[in-house]
Amino acid sequence: MDALLARGARCVTVLDVAASALARARARLGAAAARVTWIEADVTSDWQAGPVDIWHDRAVFHFLTEPGDREQYVARVRQAVTPGGTVIMATFAPDGPETCSGLTVERYDAEALRARLGAGFTLVDAVHERHLTPRGSPQAFCYAAFRRDTQSSARPL
Repeated sequence: MDALLARGARCVTVLDVAASALARARARLGAAAARVTWIEADVTSDWQAGPVDIWHDRAVFHFLTEPGDREQYVARVRQAVTPGGTVIMATFAPDGPETCSGLTVERYDAEALRARLGAGFTLVDAVHERHLTPRGSPQAFCYAAFRRDTQSSARPL
């Protein structure tokens, strides 16, 4: 969000389940924090935000191991992302870890993510990357960008 604000983005919303993470981000941004809409919630819970042109998930979706949670997440994406908008997801790749921070994760390649998003999303680009953790362990990630079809209904829910 720092880079988006520095580039002049006027409508930035940040959602996190942890109040402490939001507080640290607000403190880091200082006065610029007033230009951000802050939402403390689980992404699969009931929360509201205006339509968005870009949905960026930095390593959340792979923690959703229950089918109902994945379905709720996708419903939120479909509700929020405008036609022509972009969805960027970073998840553990098929050769990535099976657990993270003691939690079981799901692993995806770009096509598996596209299938989860369902009809109305087109894969634009994907990158497989080996990320080094702070402890120096490699983790394989899939970064994928999707464009929401312009024929899609913006807010079906």
